[in-house]
Order: sequence, then C-alpha cells, then structure tokens
Amino acid sequence: MNAVTIGVASREETNARFTRAISGEPQGAFRTFATVDDLWRTLTPKCRALLRVLTGAGPVSLREAARQVGRDLKAVEADVHTLLNAGLLERTDTGMIEFPFDAVHVDFMLQAAS
Repeated sequence: MNAVTIGVASREETNARFTRAISGEPQGAFRTFATVDDLWRTLTPKCRALLRVLTGAGPVSLREAARQVGRDLKAVEADVHTLLNAGLLERTDTGMIEFPFDAVHVDFMLQAAS
C-alpha cells in the first residue's frame, strides 16, 4: 500500500526525519504542517472530500475531479491550487492532477494550553 501520513511536526522533528532518511532509514511518505491550525486551514472539509475521491484514482482532469465531488469547476480549481501548494497533489506533464497515494493517515495531537 502506498500511504501518506499527514500531520503536524516541528522543524526539529522534520529535520530529524530527514537526517534519518539520508542515513538510509526508510521514513515513508509524510506531508507535515507547522501547527494543527495550519493543517485544518488547508484540509478543509471540501479539500478532504477532494482528496477522498482522488485517493488511488490516478491522474484525472480538473473537470473530472469537480464532477466527482459534485462541485463547481472554479471552486475545485481553488482547492486544487491549495493542495498543490501544500505538496498534497501533483500536476502531471499533461496538466492532470494526481494524489499519488492510495491511503491517507492523518496524525496530530491536541494538548492543553500552557
């Protein structure tokens, strides 16, 4: 299974994962955000629905993605742009969009304010 973990990680955690990776230790696929607020600001309900239909689907056109989620093309285009900027979607050479994973794990922890 080709899965990605989306979560929250500090710069130190990200750097440590990178160091382990260049030392040859497999790390898996991660896409991280600096804060829980950043994660939820990006993974809105509509963006999550878009990722849900793109998971395991291979490359699709923007029009097909909009049809799959039952939304206006312009609105989906804005969400695709957000997900491309976050490194969650990729654009193919032919201009299609792709979420190159067939499973998603979202990982974060809420803690009491100090």
